[in-house]
Amino acid sequence: MPDVSPDIVFVRSRLLAWYDAHARSLPWRATAGAARTEPYRVWLSEVMLQQTTVPHATPYFHAFTTRWPRVEDLAAAEDAEVMAAWAGLGYYARARNLLACARAVAGRHGGVFPDTEAGLLALPGVGAYTAAAVAAIAFDRAANVVDGNVERVMARLFAVDAPVPAARPELRRLAGLFVTDERPGDWAQALMDLGATVCRPKSPSCDICPVSSQCRGLATGEPTRFPVKAKKADRPQRRGRAYVLFARDGRVAVQTRPGKGLLGGMLGLPTSDWTAEEPSGQPPVRADWRTAGAVEHVFTHFSLTLTVLVAQVQSADDAWRWMAPEAARAALPTVFAKALDRALS
Repeated sequence: MPDVSPDIVFVRSRLLAWYDAHARSLPWRATAGAARTEPYRVWLSEVMLQQTTVPHATPYFHAFTTRWPRVEDLAAAEDAEVMAAWAGLGYYARARNLLACARAVAGRHGGVFPDTEAGLLALPGVGAYTAAAVAAIAFDRAANVVDGNVERVMARLFAVDAPVPAARPELRRLAGLFVTDERPGDWAQALMDLGATVCRPKSPSCDICPVSSQCRGLATGEPTRFPVKAKKADRPQRRGRAYVLFARDGRVAVQTRPGKGLLGGMLGLPTSDWTAEEPSGQPPVRADWRTAGAVEHVFTHFSLTLTVLVAQVQSADDAWRWMAPEAARAALPTVFAKALDRALS
């Protein structure tokens, strides 16, 4: 294969024209070429999309923007309300950072987001990717916005042989070659759309790709080989116990978890520690506990097996917060909702 790099000007021209005709309609996005999207909506959507898909994030985005239409509204919300609304999106530290950022924008900046990458990076919980995305999409700044879709497009365009994640600095450098002052927000979204709808991970539609003639990965005959994946390390296994305590009237005991750590600040069921060994320790109250089976849950860095124990007490002790099972299930993170479902079954 000839060692010829893609034509930057050609790729930009073709991809922007394709975006003008085929841009996805997303609830947080302005129409291609139209006025810029409100920064609050860009920021909120980008935080939600960091670890989930567009179909999964969309109802959460609608719910948040209906309940808290402005950043000042979100900043004034109770922590527990936001944590409950976030349940199911995972990575709950993002919900805490979301609140911290909203309060900083409302309190320090009068409800107006900074319009530069540097200013956005100074906000709590805003990292390099989110700062670049908001700067480009909301303020049309020439920022290098690189997510997983962009990494994949660059890896294929340039047939980058180095495996991810080690290749990420090079993929970011290559993406930066395309960034100019001409329509930087549309350019960032065009790359994302190409990766999401055409240059897909397992079944790319190379026959309709607007820049396929420039793709070195396609020229190898094996475009799906890129980006090259490093061998994944085995995910550690942890074990624990979840205690589902019912009052005689059917309500279930829940508690707010400590502010720091996994699922910090979220509602949860009482649990043992989650360790590599068999769980130990005493239940939270004396009662006739019985085993209701176990549930499995996968976090980013480990897999968890929770043995579910169930008991009933005569009266609802003030040491706990008591909720109807349906309300508790809606407010609990997924792992605890699974445990509650197991107990109810």
